This record gives sequence, structure tokens and C-alpha cells, in this order.
Amino acid sequence: MIETVGLGRSFNGKAAVEDLNLRVDQGEVFGLLGPNGAGKTTTIRMLSCLIKQSAGTAYVNGFEINKEPDAERIRSIVGVLPEAPGLYESLSAYKNLDFFTQLYGVKKDKRGKRIEELLRLLDLWDRRDEPVATYSKGMKQKIAIARAFAHDPEVVFLDEPTAGLDPQASLTVREFLMALKKEGRTVFINSHHLDEVERLCDRIAVMNRTALAVGSPKELARRYWGRTTVIELVDSRPQYIEAVKRLEFATNVRTEEGRLLVDLDDPELRNPVIIDQLTRAGARIEYVTELKRTLEEVYMKLLGGEGR
Repeated sequence: MIETVGLGRSFNGKAAVEDLNLRVDQGEVFGLLGPNGAGKTTTIRMLSCLIKQSAGTAYVNGFEINKEPDAERIRSIVGVLPEAPGLYESLSAYKNLDFFTQLYGVKKDKRGKRIEELLRLLDLWDRRDEPVATYSKGMKQKIAIARAFAHDPEVVFLDEPTAGLDPQASLTVREFLMALKKEGRTVFINSHHLDEVERLCDRIAVMNRTALAVGSPKELARRYWGRTTVIELVDSRPQYIEAVKRLEFATNVRTEEGRLLVDLDDPELRNPVIIDQLTRAGARIEYVTELKRTLEEVYMKLLGGEGR
């Protein structure tokens, strides 16, 4: 579990993060979105006890970030993928991971099995003995991700996990994270890839120095747009639209690209009534669905030009 309470950090008198209040449940995959300079990386660095906060506090699995020996304990139970991989490039991938598992106190009889498991999951086992200096940028990023999980941490902080990866490598990383998600591990992700966050995360926060909104992508879409039923008709006629408009609960009835759109408070309850009304008016219905708002639309509505 992660909880921030009025968390803040300033640099040279300028706030990078201010009054941040979040709660991430045990086993949740949580995404943090925001433009450059929004404070996402600073938040991760505070939560993983790499830098001190300027205001407020936070708790990671019951340990408080601004107390010793709690901060030391937090560092031992979290895994971190920083902005830059920071690998020992003269060493092989295997030796890089072996070094960090030793650093975290992983027992000798478990290190080899853990390293093999991670490298196989990330499609790097066949190149495990090659120096990291010979790896592509994407391969180095995957080794850095493996390092974050090498000591089997309780909580993992990932800062832009697919930055610089090609589509195939990004897919491998997403599949890796989906596999780990099933283990019930708490994962905290910073990312600019909205579609990736939408697929991976249980909930998200849109941030610009502080949290502007928190919830699942679906919850946020409904919060800021409400719900809209889409009805595809065989043919669209004015009398069909008028028939729906006569229903007291139907608002903003309109047509777009030949489809009938109706804003509703409760589509599950109202849709059967609308369908009955249209049928009585002589309309033939091909299908009924709900208009889906994308995470990008949610993001841009909250941030406007700042998110561009």
C-alpha cells in the first residue's frame, strides 16, 4: 500500500510537487500521467526514499518515508526503474543482475533461478553473457526493468518503462508487466504512453504538480462526460429523433455520421425504453452500444494545452 499525505517537494523555492494526496492499494497497478515537469519523477524519487520531501509525508507498506529506520526499510522492499538505466556496461546482463541481487541480499541458491526467470520473460536469455555495452537502447531498458524486479520487491516504481523501445520490445515489456500483475504485486508506473497505461493500470492519477483527478479510465471518462448511448439505425429519419426527444430522461439527442446519440443518466435502465420508443415509431435498429471515451480525451480535458 502507498499513501501520500500533503506530499510536496521544492527545488530552489519552486514547487515541483505540492499537496499530493494519493492512495494506492496493495496489489494495484497504478499509473501516474502528466506533462513534462508535472512532478512525476520527483514523486517516485520521494516514495522510494532517494530524495527527501519538503512537505507532508508518505507511507509505503506501512513505513514512513521521513523516518529512520523506516526509509532504509523502504529502500530494501522496493524496486526502482529510474529515468536512465545506469547499468555496468562492461559486464554481461547476467553479471549485472547477479551484482544487484547480491546487493539486495538475495540468497545464493535463489539468485540464478531468479535471473534466468527474468531474462527469459524479457527475451534476453540467449544473450545473457554478452556485455551490456553491445546491447541496443531497448535491450538496456529491459535489463534495467529486470533489475527493478531482481530482488522480488513488494512494491515497484517504474519511470517510463517503455521509453525508447520499438513496438516489439514494448509489447514484450507489457506482457512481462501483465504477468507480474497477476502475482498481486503493487506497481506504480509513470508513463506518457496513454494506451499502455489504459491497458495495464487499474487506476490512474492525472497530475500537474498535484493530483487533478484519480480513478479508473472508465470512471474518469464518465465523471467528465457522463454516459452516451449510440444507436445505429438502418435509416435515420427526423421522426425517430423526435420520438426519442419526447422521453423526459433523454438529453442532448443528436445524430452524428448517421448514428443516433443520446446522453443518459442510466443507460442500463433507459436503453430498453428508447429501443421500444424507436420501434413503435417504425425504426429498424442494427445495434446499440455505449460511446467510449479514450484516456487521451480524459487527459486533454484535464490538462488542455498544458498536456500537449
